[in-house]
Amino acid sequence: MTQTPELTVYGRANSSNVQAVMWGLTELGLSAQRLDYGHVHGGTGTPEFRAMSPHGRVPVLRDGGVVIWESCAILRYLASRYGDGGAFWPADPAARAQVDMWAEWSKLSLALGFTTPIFWPRVRFSANDRDEAALSQAIVAFETELDKLEDVFVTRDFVAGDQFSLADVIAGHLMHRYYDIDIRRKPLARVADWYARLSARPAYREHVMISYSALAHPEAG
Repeated sequence: MTQTPELTVYGRANSSNVQAVMWGLTELGLSAQRLDYGHVHGGTGTPEFRAMSPHGRVPVLRDGGVVIWESCAILRYLASRYGDGGAFWPADPAARAQVDMWAEWSKLSLALGFTTPIFWPRVRFSANDRDEAALSQAIVAFETELDKLEDVFVTRDFVAGDQFSLADVIAGHLMHRYYDIDIRRKPLARVADWYARLSARPAYREHVMISYSALAHPEAG
């Protein structure tokens, strides 16, 4: 592996997208200084931050003179520059496409289907402001997507194949919150087994399985 210069990640520890970046870079054998930006920490509206991230969102990676925003782009950059071309983001184009295919699906179907329609209403809204019918519908829709993973795990242990990859990071960084929040969950035995495999990974426990209580509404119920 090429020796890495000092990496800096801008973003609060309880941002799920920051968690994905920190988890993924740790799996790549890298380390980074993480600086608190966003939510109660502020800082994302300053001209200096907007020069790095025009949308004012975290995470942002700085690697020397290189600045990248968007978690998937950050992880692909790190894997390309510092990875070994192995399972995480393969050098082989066909194998890489399989990982990218599932990573993109995870971002568009799982992440968008969980964070805003499920996690936010359940954790970040008061019980009085929560639309329980809409929340229930969102859970059904999200678990319909998880059914696809349930089928995939009949023949393999990880999202894109037999080995852990970027696709597991993009799908899996959501799963701790899915299993931790107080909602009705559909029995998905193979998805639960996959989550257990992720939970056994030290980098997952360090960066993903952490408290999000600072995000919770005091009357979330």
